[in-house]
Amino acid sequence: MSAFEIDVVDLVTRWIHVIASIMWVGNSLLFNWLDRRLEKPGGAGMTPSPTGTIWLLHSGGFYYVEKTLLTGAAMPSVVHWFKWQAYATWLTGFLLLVIVYWAGARAVLVDPTVAALSSRAALAVAIGAVTGGWLLYECIQRLIAPRAPAAAIALWMVGLTAIAVALTQLLDGRAAFLHVGAMLGTIMAGNVFFTIVPSQRALVASVSGAGGPGAPLAAAALSARAKRVSIHNNYFVFPVIALMISGHFPSLYGHPHRTLLLLMLIAGGASVRHVLNLRFTNPAWRPMLASAILITVIALFALPRTGSSPTLATVAAASGPVAFADARHVIDRRCATCHSAQPSDMTFGTAPAGVMFDTPAQISAHVTRVRERAVVTRTMPPGNKTNMTAAERALIDRWIAEGAQLSR
Repeated sequence: MSAFEIDVVDLVTRWIHVIASIMWVGNSLLFNWLDRRLEKPGGAGMTPSPTGTIWLLHSGGFYYVEKTLLTGAAMPSVVHWFKWQAYATWLTGFLLLVIVYWAGARAVLVDPTVAALSSRAALAVAIGAVTGGWLLYECIQRLIAPRAPAAAIALWMVGLTAIAVALTQLLDGRAAFLHVGAMLGTIMAGNVFFTIVPSQRALVASVSGAGGPGAPLAAAALSARAKRVSIHNNYFVFPVIALMISGHFPSLYGHPHRTLLLLMLIAGGASVRHVLNLRFTNPAWRPMLASAILITVIALFALPRTGSSPTLATVAAASGPVAFADARHVIDRRCATCHSAQPSDMTFGTAPAGVMFDTPAQISAHVTRVRERAVVTRTMPPGNKTNMTAAERALIDRWIAEGAQLSR
């Protein structure tokens, strides 16, 4: 496929992925809200007997919603299931992993400055993290959680931390963040496919009588596990969103303490979600929410960035100021292979993010961005695929620090 055709496939897949994920997350948050806001019904003798009801106002009309287990009542002829949004989100997300990382190599997995891995070894790490993390979670939920839920949570947190540490120590920072998010997203979709939907099928069978005399007990057991993993999905939502958009922020995934930062994003997102879940029963939820957000933000800002940038004090200064010709020579060799109207490397298409270094004016317009990406975070070139040296980064740093002059 040509670069244009790959871009079109990428765009359409991302388009569907984002729309499906909005629908999935929206449904999840809506039903979570409904479960916590349902009121006990006032009427008696209703068939089927509702366990909770609520009135809603939306789009110019009133909606009356009731929740029931249909005990002693016939199965409705039409029942709307909520599952395809989850499946579409995961399928398009998996396709994006293949297009961008696993097969297309449009984004790098390997960063030689992080770990000396071959492309195949990095691919094995990436696939192993996504599938292995899901398998670990499933084993914990099926074997440990029914007997010791607190121990299951603690064990999963240890496992999640270990996977996050391993990925950030083995893969390119951007790839590590995204693959932790992909692993959590896979777990969420797996919870829908392997637990939540089967529990709904068992519930339908118990109501319709198709499951036999043991159907109610089987449905109850499945329902308990489905409720548990549904709550987990609820807590995973905010961290997954943060990790999925983290690829747009190189200062995050290129941070020298990226592992700790990644874990902070997960903890902060889950903490905010926890407070929002408590808001229906805890009158102090507003200050708790403000505190959770503030603590997360302060913690992110408080992480030191020492060691991330070669400074003028640590790099031997050359005699005299850096000439633009010397800086441009580095940019032409290490950056303009992609960032050009006619790039020699078409992996990322023409001029990624619209940034080009074909003329002095274009270079001058992006010096702040060049320094941040090539010197401070060192996230460019991606995975250092053009082998930009520390001395070249220092030269660019000095040229920009001296005013990024084009005239000398």
